[in-house]
Amino acid sequence: QLVERMQHEGIKLDHITLIVALSACSHVGLVDEGCHYFYSMERDHGITPAGEHCACMVDLLGRSGNLEEAEDFIKKMPFRPSVIVWRALLSACRTYGHLECAKCAAECILELE
Repeated sequence: QLVERMQHEGIKLDHITLIVALSACSHVGLVDEGCHYFYSMERDHGITPAGEHCACMVDLLGRSGNLEEAEDFIKKMPFRPSVIVWRALLSACRTYGHLECAKCAAECILELE
């Protein structure tokens, strides 16, 4: 609601504000709202999603148990996923006991470090 209030008052959102909004959505389970903010970044705010935004999306999807969607999101990223992205997925895999996905994420982390 805070983001909508900021917009209503004419405050221009920047890339940091959107990272905070995505992270907040992730931590309270607002998947639809988080997806809305992410997919409206470029269209409504002229902000190209960066690695931090993508990591928040993987965390959002992973925390909500949407591991396949998180994996698909990673595969479709326009740049190479960072260690932070893979760690977000690995954390969700641990929470939900998704061993195959966890193995893949761990291997990617080791490859990048």
